[in-house]
Amino acid sequence: MINGERMFKVPPLSPDSFEGIPREDRKTTLEVKDLRKEFPLMKGALVKRRVGTVKAVDGLTFDIREGECMAIVGESGCGKTTTLLEIMDLDPKDGVVILNGKDANSMSRAERREARKDMQIVFQDPMSSLNPRLTVREVIAEPLESLGYAGDVDARVAELMKLVGLDASQLDRFPGHFSGGQRQRIGLARALATNPSVIVLDEPVSALDVSIQAGVINLLEELKRKLGLSYLFVAHDLSVVRHLSDRVAVMYKGQFVEHGDTDEIFDHPQHEYTRKLLAAIPIPDPAVARARQAERAALAKK
Repeated sequence: MINGERMFKVPPLSPDSFEGIPREDRKTTLEVKDLRKEFPLMKGALVKRRVGTVKAVDGLTFDIREGECMAIVGESGCGKTTTLLEIMDLDPKDGVVILNGKDANSMSRAERREARKDMQIVFQDPMSSLNPRLTVREVIAEPLESLGYAGDVDARVAELMKLVGLDASQLDRFPGHFSGGQRQRIGLARALATNPSVIVLDEPVSALDVSIQAGVINLLEELKRKLGLSYLFVAHDLSVVRHLSDRVAVMYKGQFVEHGDTDEIFDHPQHEYTRKLLAAIPIPDPAVARARQAERAALAKK
């Protein structure tokens, strides 16, 4: 015990443990049922009065299996980040969040704290999410020390640096000494520190240069396969979504208008909003782009 908290150990890796196993035969790591989040709509300069309600998240239901990445896509303001925050809080006011078979609503405060090591997050901007006054060693060790790691913290930190493709000799440097891609790898190492089963990714590569996005995406894919991680992934770049995700949910005004296998959604979209999102993907071939524009113009005349 450390500070009254139960200590934990990190089990050994089991590489490729879910390769070739059908989705229905994998354990559900995260399940969300009828999740809702509303914000009051206020009016008035001096005296505020409530004039309505904004439904930021409106009845979402989905599940994620072991070794699976589910992406949520949609325009800005549709409720993606609010969904992530409600799930990460593990205490939704409306709806049910079940993490590794345990209903968060029935957890005590101590149980909820212990469950947090099973779900971690990687933020959009790696510079603002890392404390600039802490060394990389302290940044990665913080969740281990906070949640009571039973092993050698320094050895675990060095292992995590190697796991994300960084040199352990740089542990005593500060986040500001690293590039954007390296800082995102540090943020990922911190998220992996407690050996979570679910990692929430909030636009993990959108703040990075295009030239280094591929390296981080490939790292995420490798870690998912090697560690059997489940990802809940939010992104605007649909090409990244198609490359990394196994399932996609298209979100519009707080609801999922379409949800299913990634290839099926991209190749055979059923909802008009999904078709518009896919039509907005830039195409580097001018001839294909002109043909698609002519097709849209023809459909608009009908």
